[in-house]
Amino acid sequence: MAGEAVSAFVPGHVTGFFAVHDGETPMTTGSVGGGITLADGVTVTVRAGERETYLDDTSAPIAPVERIREVLDLDATVLVESALPPGCGFGVSGAATLGTALAAAESFDLEYSENELISLAHGAEVRAGTGLGDVVAQAHGGMVLRTEPGAPGEGELDGISARETVEYLAMDELSTADVLDGETDALSEFGGQSLQMVRSEPTVETFMRASRRFAREAELLTQPVIEAIQEANEAGGDAAMAMLGETVFCLGTGLTDAGYDAERTEIDPAGASLCR
Repeated sequence: MAGEAVSAFVPGHVTGFFAVHDGETPMTTGSVGGGITLADGVTVTVRAGERETYLDDTSAPIAPVERIREVLDLDATVLVESALPPGCGFGVSGAATLGTALAAAESFDLEYSENELISLAHGAEVRAGTGLGDVVAQAHGGMVLRTEPGAPGEGELDGISARETVEYLAMDELSTADVLDGETDALSEFGGQSLQMVRSEPTVETFMRASRRFAREAELLTQPVIEAIQEANEAGGDAAMAMLGETVFCLGTGLTDAGYDAERTEIDPAGASLCR
């Protein structure tokens, strides 16, 4: 029955490095770069009802989610449950938006292909200024390299095969919109160099090294992040800063081994899907 409750799971996503690309449309606008999808993520439930959005049981409009509902013209309630803190570099808004599109299409029997729904979510994120590449990575899963910007049909993806334990430590928020609204030319130059570095040597170790280099050269590091990365690496981990948040992610157990109260998860191999 159209309008019945349907849920979708979308993995979290931490970006190690990126370069902004302004296209002529939201579909051609986006970013290139690299990131890791996480088994910790966001579950979105869509059902017929009032046009309201709840984040962890609290009424909280999410701009790109509202746009999806408007574009699809749905009288629907959206329930977002996140295992990750918003605003800390985990792609929560992208996950909520993609999950809304996937679950709404199933709930209301809408005739959209998967790539069309990913494109709707990507465009909504771009218009809201909340993200440029999370959605396409979250749809894919794994350790993702975004080699051409934009939505499916415009952008291109590659990746690195990896099955790793991932720890993360969220210290504070950073505003994605504030960073993207500022001067991004130098940042994007460093991001492009980092991507080329990884493409020339597509290994997990190079990915993490390129991520640390990007954060340093883009001058996004804070002292608490610097200290946590150093201590995690000295303890045997491989850590870097998540874009965009005052957050450290680490392959292995270096954060907890260094004494931090970090969360532990795995790389998500499959990407977004409906919950059965």
